[in-house]
Amino acid sequence: MARADNARAAAEDSLEDYAFRYVPRTFRRWSAGSIGVTALGSIAFLADFSIGASIGIEHGTNNAVLGILFASVTIFLVGLPIAYYAARYNLDLDLIARGSGFGYYGSSITTVIFAVFTCIFFALEGAIMAQGLHIVIAIPLPIGYLISTVVVIPIVIYGMRALERLQFWTTPLWLALALLPLLWVIVSDPGAVSAFVTFTGASDGAVSFEAVVASAAVCFALTPQLAEQIDVIRAMPPRTRANRRSWWASLLFAGPGWVLFSGIKQVIGVFLAVYLITRVDPDLGKQAAEPVRQFIGLYEAIMPEWLAVSLALVLVVIAQVKINVTNAYSGSLAWSNVYTRLTKTYPGRSVFIFFNLAIALGLMWMDVFSLISFVLSLYANVVMAWLVTIAADIVINKHLLHISPIYPEFRRGMLHDWNPVGLVSVSLASVLSLAAFGGLFGESVRPFSVLIAIGVAVITTPLMALATRGRFYLRRQTDGIASPIIDADGNPSGERLRCHVTGYIFERPDMLASAERGPQGELQYVSSLALTLDGSDEYVLTPEPAELRPKVRGREVAQHPDRRGGR
Repeated sequence: MARADNARAAAEDSLEDYAFRYVPRTFRRWSAGSIGVTALGSIAFLADFSIGASIGIEHGTNNAVLGILFASVTIFLVGLPIAYYAARYNLDLDLIARGSGFGYYGSSITTVIFAVFTCIFFALEGAIMAQGLHIVIAIPLPIGYLISTVVVIPIVIYGMRALERLQFWTTPLWLALALLPLLWVIVSDPGAVSAFVTFTGASDGAVSFEAVVASAAVCFALTPQLAEQIDVIRAMPPRTRANRRSWWASLLFAGPGWVLFSGIKQVIGVFLAVYLITRVDPDLGKQAAEPVRQFIGLYEAIMPEWLAVSLALVLVVIAQVKINVTNAYSGSLAWSNVYTRLTKTYPGRSVFIFFNLAIALGLMWMDVFSLISFVLSLYANVVMAWLVTIAADIVINKHLLHISPIYPEFRRGMLHDWNPVGLVSVSLASVLSLAAFGGLFGESVRPFSVLIAIGVAVITTPLMALATRGRFYLRRQTDGIASPIIDADGNPSGERLRCHVTGYIFERPDMLASAERGPQGELQYVSSLALTLDGSDEYVLTPEPAELRPKVRGREVAQHPDRRGGR
């Protein structure tokens, strides 16, 4: 009874955010365009400007811009298959990872990687807001850090609906404040553009592959932003012939396409840093990478000082709130997902909001912003190992080798607890790239550590799938329910079934047949939520014989019954 009560409580609390669940059709009432606008609203973060400025100051304009371009193209290619699976099957990144090489518990490792990302970027954005409060109204930085943390709590508590409203109403104002003054300066001061093009930074200005990759390495740390985009686009409506164009447009721009806008902002960050150093104050040095100073300098070129500092503060506060409500929201989902799966208890998502914010606040007080380039370059190695492994499993193992099941299975009982395919790939890629980053293979290799992470993940993921012959993807081929999990349009079915443990109605993709029969021996259904919170295994179907599980036969594999859903 206690387990059932716990599952019911979790169901009630997670109806708003679906913290560790498939997002049902009954919740996905927004249009594809509305979801796209909401997702893109979260990329208003100012860390892009700081990242672009930092690498521009160090490597010069040409190397920085080429590095940003290289990173952006790579991130788009890695993010496209992952974002497609999220939008098509309405799953977050953790649920996708479970069936893409990591297993039911194995994906917890990747979710922790993402949760750490939300803390780091919350801290960076919070530090930027604190800098604005300090420069404009003289609030001490430690107090500013606290203010920037507390201000997002009321919005994050209310989940997806509050986020959608916030992003929709604030995006036009943010765009106007960020872009209109920039366009004015570019048009009215051609010399600023010339200075930007010829800026050499701390280098000699010559283009070098090493400097380009070193610049890109910092940008790669932004890749987990894809997971935050996915936390929104997983609420996409079913794709039909009627909404096909808007569905694809929203997916491309709000999914992997976020990096297009991110890359543009990084280039603008380089421009603003160069503008400050060459046209405002040559002695600013690394302070030119602070977005607050960048926009104050930009505004002061076209308006009185008092108005310039006021508008700069408004821009910083809006941008910080827009991104940090998303950081806090996504972080709380990630932490609650991991905790619930491992402990079989659900204390509520709100607990993890405060846990996530406490870590971020600690990082701010430790002055993580001053180490932005080092921290992001280090983190990028693990990030790319993780996301490239998932993307490689989707593209290579699912669609080329046909070893991994096309349908992204995520339900307990259908999956093995651990899958060596993803775990070995991400571990090997992370260890080798971090060793290179630490100089173990020599200083000449160090700048290319993130490329090692990417290359090793791409190679190891299919090799491990072939070596294990796909045996660790599925524990069962069938979930015991006769009706299809995919509808005629290839979308997850909207059929609704009752979970006999919680008493709640769930949609077909969230359900399995229960191992516990009804009073008259009838078939009963159990939700993935109830299985997540049950430690007894009494509702879990027994494993199928090994001969019924996927086996590679040349290029063929025993088909998952829902494989047609990948068409």
